[in-house]
Amino acid sequence: MLHVENKVVILTGASSGIGEATARLLSQNGAKMVLAARREERLRSLQRELQQEGGVVEYKVTNVSSQNEVEDLILYTINKFGHIDVLINNAGIMPLSYLHERKVSEWDQMIDVNMKGVLYGIDAVLPHMRQQKKGHIINVSSVTGHIVNKTWAVYSGTKFAVRAITEALRQEEAKNNIRTTIICPGGVKTELTNTISTESIKKEIDDNMDIALSPNAIANGILYALSQPEEVAVNELIIRPTRQEL
Repeated sequence: MLHVENKVVILTGASSGIGEATARLLSQNGAKMVLAARREERLRSLQRELQQEGGVVEYKVTNVSSQNEVEDLILYTINKFGHIDVLINNAGIMPLSYLHERKVSEWDQMIDVNMKGVLYGIDAVLPHMRQQKKGHIINVSSVTGHIVNKTWAVYSGTKFAVRAITEALRQEEAKNNIRTTIICPGGVKTELTNTISTESIKKEIDDNMDIALSPNAIANGILYALSQPEEVAVNELIIRPTRQEL
């Protein structure tokens, strides 16, 4: 039995890729979704489609690098549904580069979205979950949060940070019945490579995408973690293509 039906779920980065696939799968399994991303047209289209399938779906345009906007997202959800069961911090960007290229603005963007965006989500939702003495926070990290390779320095740094933050959160909030899950995807066919501005790096990544997973594979992992009974916490999942070596 899936313990997902009627759960109120906030999902960031919902407009494409892993987020879009997760929105579809959780909605189809009866979750009440609040979709967040920056691209309103995509959010509205996805909402309309899922509602036509019988889903209960709201959306709010949100830039997770803005603490105020993330706080507004949490308040919007509470006003709509009265409570929050699950927060999925999925939004992320991946402008890989060599350190000697000195793409400091891209480093700042990754830190703001991948790391601080997760912290802002935790900060905004945690008082509510502590008060209700339950909840589930799922943070999307990466296999690069376990290993480092050239051009991954800052991206891996943010993903290592997500793992560290989530593990500390688990230890701090276990007594409050708040579950945590770290999802670490390997290669997945998404729009992430579109943020890479160094053409040679983008080509190298794109050339290896023939073995990459569908975003549905990661959505299924998220559903698995969410569907466990309250006394079971799936704390971390690494989901790679079978043929991926790193």
